[in-house]
Amino acid sequence: MLGRRQIREKVVKTLYSYHQNPIKTDVLEKNMFTEIEKIYHLYIYELNFLVALKDLAENQIEIARNKYIKTQEDINPNLKFVKNQVLLQLENNEERISFTAKHKNLNWELHDELLVKTFQRIVAGKRYQDYMQSDELSFEDDQKFVGKLFLRYVAENEDLHDRLEGLEISWGDDFHITNSMVQKTIGFLKENQPTHTLIKTIKDEEDRAFAKKLLLQSISHWDITEKKVEERLENWDLDRISLMDKILLIAAISEIDFFPLTPARVIINEYIEISKVFATDRSQIFVNGILDKYTKDISRA
Repeated sequence: MLGRRQIREKVVKTLYSYHQNPIKTDVLEKNMFTEIEKIYHLYIYELNFLVALKDLAENQIEIARNKYIKTQEDINPNLKFVKNQVLLQLENNEERISFTAKHKNLNWELHDELLVKTFQRIVAGKRYQDYMQSDELSFEDDQKFVGKLFLRYVAENEDLHDRLEGLEISWGDDFHITNSMVQKTIGFLKENQPTHTLIKTIKDEEDRAFAKKLLLQSISHWDITEKKVEERLENWDLDRISLMDKILLIAAISEIDFFPLTPARVIINEYIEISKVFATDRSQIFVNGILDKYTKDISRA
């Protein structure tokens, strides 16, 4: 599921979009939750990529078995990868299967150039070769291998990242979120316990209400909050602040003002981390300074 930080990220992105193209708030809110739903699509797409790697391996084994002149390896192939227990659980996951059936664009074709190229890199790698040659046969070993395979060949795959951004522009910003979701999914799988449910993007109505309230309060109090920022600038004009820095501050101050149960330091730290995703290194210092001054001025703990 999305953590509160990722929800805050989506609110910040929505506010940025709103500033560039103001629309009715009900439409804006709907668009924000649509963008959040797209994260789940990307999550399934990445899981399908792992399953497709296994399917491709099976397909190549079958092709080798049908060759007219066979090698000993063709006759008795090493099946350790295609029988990896984690990959099998992902393949048989009912929720993944059902969602993909409704969204066929999330499938991977076995002849897809990117898929084939990635599989070739995996097979040529030392980690794969060590895994295939190892006598270790355990769920833990399979889980550890798939976790490392995912990090190296999916999460850090620049070609895949470019493909995703080309398919859905928001996916470029969401890749780090879904990578974390897939890692958690791999980690919580248990031996002989098929997992029927996957990670949700919005955990519950409380998270949905948080996202909605933060978005609407930030917009409805925009001018007032902007004035609060301006009052705490030293030798600096409001117009000289980058749009993203301004939006980070408006969202953060809105949360400080309208979510009193969340400690101010927690909120400040969250927006410093978000600034690392959307802004510059200097933004972290600037955002921290303004928010720290604001919370001290209003005696907000």
